[in-house]
Amino acid sequence: MCPKVLTFLLVASFQIYTETYGDDFTVMSMLMDAWKNTPRNWVGADPCGGKWEGISCYNSRVTWITLAAEGLTGELPGDISYLSELEVLDLSYNTGLSGTLPASIVNLKKLKNLKLVGCSFYGPIPELIGSLQLLESLDLNSNRFTGQIPHSIGNLSKLFLLDLSYNQLDGAIPVSSGTTSGLNMLVNTKHFHLGRNRLSGTIPKELFRSDMTLIHVLLHDNNLTGSIPSTLGLVQTLEAIRFEGNSLTGPVPPNLNNLTTVKTLILSNNKFTGPVPNLTGMAYLSYLMMENTGLEGQIPPTLFDLPSLQTLILRNNQLNGTLDIARSSSSQLEAIDMRNNLISFYSETPEQRNNVDVILVGNPVCERTEATEHYCTVHQANSSFLLPCTSDQISSPNSKFSYPYTGVLFFRPPFLESRNATSYRCLVEESLMHSFKNSRLPVDSVYVNCPTNDSLGYLESNVSVFPSGQNHFNTTTISEIGSVLNLQTIENPDIFGPSHFKGAAYPYFDGKLTVSNKLWSTGSIIGAAAGGASFLLLLLLAGVYAYRLKKRRERASEQKNHFAYLDLKKSDRVPQLKGARCFFFDEITKSTNNFSEANHIGSGGYGMVYRGMLPTGQLIAIKRCRQGSVQGGLEFNAEIEVLSRVHHKNVVNLVGFCFERGEQMLIYEFVRNGSLRDSLSGLSGIWLDWRRRLNVALGAARGLAYLHELVKPRIIHRDVKSANILLDESLNAKVADFGLSKPMDNSELILATTQVKGTRGYIDPEYQETLLLTEKSDVYGFGVVLLELVSGRKPLERGKYLVAEVSSSLDRKKDLYSLHELLDPSIGLDTKPEGLDKTVDLAMKCVQEKGSDRPTMGEVVKEIENILHLAGLNPNAEAESTSASFEEASQDEFPPSLKEEELSLS
Repeated sequence: MCPKVLTFLLVASFQIYTETYGDDFTVMSMLMDAWKNTPRNWVGADPCGGKWEGISCYNSRVTWITLAAEGLTGELPGDISYLSELEVLDLSYNTGLSGTLPASIVNLKKLKNLKLVGCSFYGPIPELIGSLQLLESLDLNSNRFTGQIPHSIGNLSKLFLLDLSYNQLDGAIPVSSGTTSGLNMLVNTKHFHLGRNRLSGTIPKELFRSDMTLIHVLLHDNNLTGSIPSTLGLVQTLEAIRFEGNSLTGPVPPNLNNLTTVKTLILSNNKFTGPVPNLTGMAYLSYLMMENTGLEGQIPPTLFDLPSLQTLILRNNQLNGTLDIARSSSSQLEAIDMRNNLISFYSETPEQRNNVDVILVGNPVCERTEATEHYCTVHQANSSFLLPCTSDQISSPNSKFSYPYTGVLFFRPPFLESRNATSYRCLVEESLMHSFKNSRLPVDSVYVNCPTNDSLGYLESNVSVFPSGQNHFNTTTISEIGSVLNLQTIENPDIFGPSHFKGAAYPYFDGKLTVSNKLWSTGSIIGAAAGGASFLLLLLLAGVYAYRLKKRRERASEQKNHFAYLDLKKSDRVPQLKGARCFFFDEITKSTNNFSEANHIGSGGYGMVYRGMLPTGQLIAIKRCRQGSVQGGLEFNAEIEVLSRVHHKNVVNLVGFCFERGEQMLIYEFVRNGSLRDSLSGLSGIWLDWRRRLNVALGAARGLAYLHELVKPRIIHRDVKSANILLDESLNAKVADFGLSKPMDNSELILATTQVKGTRGYIDPEYQETLLLTEKSDVYGFGVVLLELVSGRKPLERGKYLVAEVSSSLDRKKDLYSLHELLDPSIGLDTKPEGLDKTVDLAMKCVQEKGSDRPTMGEVVKEIENILHLAGLNPNAEAESTSASFEEASQDEFPPSLKEEELSLS
């Protein structure tokens, strides 16, 4: 048999039986296309079964993506949000990853860890990031994110780590207010790392609460003003506080003395006033740094009674009087830097002279003749500074051929001038190894090189971490090493505070070193299997092909029978719908992850609506009729009848349909931003200003005018409401939900009906009274939508109709534009929006009691265009068609094959 045929059949059979769930494979394929330098073993059609490097799976679903330090370049595509089972996304230390963080990432509802440390992402953090209710770690350290910190982060009740430091975030620190969340709601969070941004305003007193469990509060190097709130003293669990590098003023709050577990307190480079605070209650305080702060007065002798104090840096202040450490009860004291103050006298014991490094250069005490050399001189580092801790070469002591993970570790400096590098290196290396062992990471040894200072006085040390048990690390271990280094607090002694780590690319992953051998072995196995099992495989595939052919014929017959009773075309064949196709039930099941709860996005009398994604990557919305529902079946048929004939940018597009296994489903384009009602009520998180509201009104009006005036037979929607107007990614309106629609045989005929249908609050009163339906019923519903856009209110609240309330107010006050209680406050009431009065006038014309007194939708379109012109806005800025397109059909609205006469049902 031909070897090429055998190879083809084998590949086909492998693709049929892949372990990875279809949608997950599609998304992983997109990631592979979007990124460069992906792991070399990202080959084949099965990320889970093929054990792709950095990918972990459970039950054929991708659950972890850990690709730290891979050297990836490119952007993060929004379709990653369809990995619905993803729990961990770690792309840290890939500096080539850039672009904005897609807003759709908030759809990863099972995500627990989002780690993008040391990449190049920019733009705002998605406002709805707080909808990821399971998130435990939000680590966006060292990127270029801008804008404000989203208030919604306060909703993350399970959050352990919040690290947004080393970005360009600005604005105030968000705290809760009314219905708005804030960071003060994060009572279970251990880490607030917000340093090195551009945050401004005061530190809100509401930020801190007594029920918090914070360990680190890092707000250093921002533009914060005002005083340190006294509420900081309520957080009894704190261990590290860093507020340096701001413009904080006022005295240091005395109740910081309550923070008995704090080990590191850095308040340098601010504008405080008053004396050194009483800190006698801080029994674990080991490192205190308050240089360049404006402190004045005498140094309290009790400061040196702190039992754990090791390093004290108070240089460049206005402190005076006597520095007396002779009575100190602390045996831990190692270094004091008081240079450039007003100290007149100094007292110490002989033992302290030998064990404590003191610098008083720039004080009056050093101008005295009896001043001793040891505290009036800054000692320069000696040659021992250049010596490593254990070896003179960068290598692992237990493995000659191993590949270390490297990067730069940053610390706020201790008393560096008098401390030699050997001591520093031993301290850091021992502490790091202790942390790695506690985390059970396969680390053999750590090498820390000579530290240097950056422009802000931070210590920088190159770090090399060597593997244990093998000559390389895998992606998961690299990610965990980065986490340890970013949360590291050097202990014994604890003088450095939380660190920050910037990792380099790691080119030695297992997949990159040995993939060629793996592929060779796999190829050999496949070749042998093909030669031995070819005949059996051919028989199997022939049987599968025959079975599938039979099922397709059965499905075609089922489709034919279904359409036989639809009043679409009087024929016995399935209609050839333009741009739509028939889907198999299995396809839809796969696209929705078996109609999972995570993909459920709505419901109605007909049944449920689900989100899905096709293998092509196209996002879809599936309306699934409730089995046995007469209403659902009728709505299903009505929508096929209507949507198979309409093609307009302001009408939702039908992608296809499915009726198989007793199911009836319609498949639409997925409209990302939900309904207009969701936006007005705040559920979608999208704020519509006045300009956007007018554009939405214009788009919806154009869609309805198209249905009324261009389609043959013309169509009455019969359920016009804000919930049936969807907003796409550009906030353009699309009219949706045609389950109650009715065709009009001609423009003069009014359709008789025996049952009023629609939604309360939007139903035309004339239609309700006479049971006669016209296109003016849609105009009435649209008028109610206009009132919603103006007021932000629902059409029916607590038994009161919006139309009646506005009419009553007009009759009573004769001036709608002074009725502020009826207007949506979010529009802005300080100055009346341009065109507001004309919009209200138009809405009231549309809701006239008699249909004959209402305008047509074509006239409504022209009026809204005029309002936009008067407001100085371009009505064509976000939609190409104008009112002229409703008088003579524009070819731009339809594909070339869909001219108006081809849309007729006759």
